[in-house]
Amino acid sequence: MGMVLGRITVETPKYELIKACSEYEIRKYAPSVYAQVTYNPSQFKGNKDGGFMLLANYIGALGNPQNAKPEKIAMTAPVITKTAAGEGEKIAMTAPVVTKQEGGGEMVTMQFLLPAKYQKAEEAPRPVDERVVIGEIGERKYGVMKFSGVASDAVVADKLQKLKESLERDGYKIVGEYELARYNPPFTLAPFRTNEIMIPIE
Repeated sequence: MGMVLGRITVETPKYELIKACSEYEIRKYAPSVYAQVTYNPSQFKGNKDGGFMLLANYIGALGNPQNAKPEKIAMTAPVITKTAAGEGEKIAMTAPVVTKQEGGGEMVTMQFLLPAKYQKAEEAPRPVDERVVIGEIGERKYGVMKFSGVASDAVVADKLQKLKESLERDGYKIVGEYELARYNPPFTLAPFRTNEIMIPIE
């Protein structure tokens, strides 16, 4: 029942809170190890989150772990989506779920951050499915705006614009594409969901 009402019961990424104000927070995140998969949503009837099952199978969220040990790996939050327009543009992966435009068509890269006990990529179990890739991301800094409800395209666009304006007004330099972080499963009631717009800054 707790998860239906928005309770977050899984590990979340560690970060240092650098600044907090009414409009946003500035956070510095610690290095992380991730598992990711890239696919075309058309493979999953247009579902952008269609690759979720490949990663869930890797960590053993729904049954036996599909990795070489096999070792069950704890689920983490948030799921993060990163969108960038551009033909063939390579995007640095910085979170669990990444969406990017590639080669004129949409490709989705979904990414889970693995639990903090994995300090290096080689410490994580090797995936059985070769579509699942393990990697590392270093320390990074974000301007973050938190909001509840359903993260529809229109809501995200509005929040993104407001966050950009606030960060630029206060002298922060934006250095990458925004990310949408979703902390709750789909069955969480909309008013109790936790979402965040995250913009990389320096």
